[in-house]
Amino acid sequence: MRYVPPYKKYLWLNLLFNFISAFFNVFSIVTMIPLLKILFGISEKVYGIIPLRESMGSFNEFKDALLHDIYSTITRISDTQGGTVALIFIGLFLILMVFFKVGFTYLANYNIIFLRNSVVRDIRNRIFEKTVSLPIGFFTEEHKGDIMSRITGDVQEVESSIMNSLDMILKNPVIILVAVVIMFIMSWQLTLFVFVLFPVVMLIIGRIGKSLKKRSMAGQNKMGELLNTIEETLSGLRVIKAFNAEPKITGRFHRETEDYRRIMNRLLKRRYLAHPISELLGTAVIIIVMCFGGHLILGGRDVLGPAQFLAYIGIFYTIINPAKSLSQEYYSIQKGLASMERINRILNTSSNILEKPDARPIKKFHQAVEYRNVSFRYKTDLVLNDIQIRLEKGKTIALVGHSGSGKSTLVDLLPRFYDVESGQILIDGHDIRDLKITDLRGLMGIVNQDPILFNDTFFSNIAFGVEHATEDEVVNAARVAHAHEFIEATEGGYYATIGDRGSKLSGGQRQRLSIARAVLKNPPILILDEATSSLDTESEKLVQDALTKLMENRTSIVVAHRLSTIVHADEIFVLQNGVIIERGTHDELLAINGEYRKFYNMQYFT
Repeated sequence: MRYVPPYKKYLWLNLLFNFISAFFNVFSIVTMIPLLKILFGISEKVYGIIPLRESMGSFNEFKDALLHDIYSTITRISDTQGGTVALIFIGLFLILMVFFKVGFTYLANYNIIFLRNSVVRDIRNRIFEKTVSLPIGFFTEEHKGDIMSRITGDVQEVESSIMNSLDMILKNPVIILVAVVIMFIMSWQLTLFVFVLFPVVMLIIGRIGKSLKKRSMAGQNKMGELLNTIEETLSGLRVIKAFNAEPKITGRFHRETEDYRRIMNRLLKRRYLAHPISELLGTAVIIIVMCFGGHLILGGRDVLGPAQFLAYIGIFYTIINPAKSLSQEYYSIQKGLASMERINRILNTSSNILEKPDARPIKKFHQAVEYRNVSFRYKTDLVLNDIQIRLEKGKTIALVGHSGSGKSTLVDLLPRFYDVESGQILIDGHDIRDLKITDLRGLMGIVNQDPILFNDTFFSNIAFGVEHATEDEVVNAARVAHAHEFIEATEGGYYATIGDRGSKLSGGQRQRLSIARAVLKNPPILILDEATSSLDTESEKLVQDALTKLMENRTSIVVAHRLSTIVHADEIFVLQNGVIIERGTHDELLAINGEYRKFYNMQYFT
């Protein structure tokens, strides 16, 4: 119901048309009473019409006058045209009532279409927006496959289980309500007896529904694990084949699908139990009501005659199917609610990267970036400890150290992919936590070791994140990044697609596209996170030349394993276990004969 208010117009129209449809449904059965009385010869012929306006004192007066007029009309037709014609007249009248009933049912369903599809769209949009807005740290702790399962499978389950049941949820209670009101008017004693039976029926249905929700939750969780296995397998297929691990990974997948099969077997056994149980309970209730009603009539303790009693049973029967359907939809809804709970785990996740209400805008970079006594930990282990760095505008610093020393974490703190645990990061003297996040990240261009590209054209990948980029600007950026030549050599040029994550390109080509994207953005602050470490020598030369052009007149932070790429840095910081142990220029660090010298000797075999 959180998603319904924008579309409440359709909800009210649906309810209105359902009420009208239910009225015609019950009215068509009530009009059978005169026919039954005449056919069974238990009613005298009635003549004369009572104007309805003279019988508006009470509902009973109105009902008696309406039935009297129907008796009179049937009597007149029977006397003048014969009994067969009277039966045909009643049959045509019933067809007309059913026409109105199904017509208004269609109008009710017509309006619910807009409601259900709009709500599903809003849920999909909201979970995707939330997923994109969550901090990077959230995805390091969650399985990608499980998140994909929630965005796809769980939303689909909500659509198929809850939204497909929405028309029944709105229609069936209306049918039951209208029928019960008429039943109370016809015989309050019998109807009260019916209400004594219903709590027992609903208790049985409720217990089965609760177990379905629990089983469904386990099934959706297992599907998340399955998708995670598939995602890992597709990402690591090269390694799987290289190590002849196909049997191992296949066996793991088979075990998970077997677990999923067992869970779904238990779930569907209970789900398919819904129809037989509801059928049995419905039949039992009808038989009990018929016996009790017959007892009242035979004992002379109820105002219902045989014809009215048959009509009463007919009206009661009209609520059996909606009640059974409602119970079955209840099972479906419980299954859908399990998926909705999994969706809400993402929607209700709070981001720890928050923008202050009074955050300052920042459009330009003027002076310096400063890490002041910065410490950071992911969970328990300290990753960075008391980092002190000052980077003046136009200068280049480099970060060197063993894997796991904290280099990438240090640069990830600058665009607020994570927030510092203690200390401050300042840009032009302003704590970055006091700045607008979009403005902060707008100052930066990032080139990673693994270039992130999309299954789109060269043009779209280069212009990614830059609004209204012209073709000339994209081409110039590609030229600076040494990407123009291989793009032009591709059939389709800048409008050719590059495949999933750039699969049609070599590593060097993907990296140069990533650099072209940074060139087009033209950021004042540049972050290069091991941008050449995975390239061959020829590609590294081209990429390094492109990076050199990119870094001209920019403030740059370079994370590097290959020392040849940072020898001209204004200052180099050597990290070990999250602590800066050495700092200086290339020549100064070589002269110290410390950790940096060891890296240098290992790379140059000296």
